[in-house]
Amino acid sequence: MVSAAGTAIFLCKGKVGTMETIVNLIIQLIAGVVGGNAAGAALKDYNLGNLGNTIAGAIGGVGGGQILQAIIPAIASAAASGNLDLGAIAGQIVGGGAGGAILTIIAGLVKSMMASQQTR
Repeated sequence: MVSAAGTAIFLCKGKVGTMETIVNLIIQLIAGVVGGNAAGAALKDYNLGNLGNTIAGAIGGVGGGQILQAIIPAIASAAASGNLDLGAIAGQIVGGGAGGAILTIIAGLVKSMMASQQTR
């Protein structure tokens, strides 16, 4: 369905969700995957392998992007109003990439700590 403003509107369980929300999540997901794989490649001690870095990065990217939207409401309001400008996109990329990298490092740290416990 297309609204009068020309933006696509999807109906999901009786609620109206906009295409911008989906675009935000996709940007955060991709940025998180990139951030997670970059962190895994840069810090070999915390590397989870390709699949592990990708999964941890994707989850961290979405979480980090959502946290950044909560901290900086201008990013969320720009995306919600349909004005997905360069600043809003950059905010989603930074939040997603940082969140993906951070969660990958935390998961790698937990993995290495568990491995060291088993060797004792």
